[in-house]
Amino acid sequence: MDICVFCSAADLDARYTGPARDFAELLGKGGHTLVWGGSDSGLMKVMADGVQENGGRLVGISVEFLADKARGNADEMVITKDLAERKARLLARADAVVVMVGGTGTLDEATEILELKKHGLHIKPVVLLNTAGFYDGLKQQFQRMEDEGFLPRPLSELVFFADDGVAAMAYLESV
Repeated sequence: MDICVFCSAADLDARYTGPARDFAELLGKGGHTLVWGGSDSGLMKVMADGVQENGGRLVGISVEFLADKARGNADEMVITKDLAERKARLLARADAVVVMVGGTGTLDEATEILELKKHGLHIKPVVLLNTAGFYDGLKQQFQRMEDEGFLPRPLSELVFFADDGVAAMAYLESV
């Protein structure tokens, strides 16, 4: 399975890097391909290292203004002209999407992917990997959106919240 992972390029502490390594190991040992933003820094690097060390493939999709941070030994690296093209290419290359911890860029990617799914423009499974409760507030906001009629589909049809990588992989392998 080609799994797009949105996550931070920032260097983070062990409460985020440890679970990311564990998830990357699951991807690699499962023979999956990591489709990611292509960066060789931060959590993106942790994911790429773990997948590659455990036998998985790497497909990076970077953007021109970040090309100097792209991983040199990915199995494939695509450089796009802008972030919009990058997001479209990431989604197009993936069978499923996992959103890990990240900043505004990751949040932008997550909400765009969910908006596209809400409108039926893709049917790929989407998982929010809620490491250390990082997305508890977002989950609460999404639940409020559903409860108050802002979502035309049940939240459970749009996204699955997983507390760890094992739950994320179990969900992806079940759909």
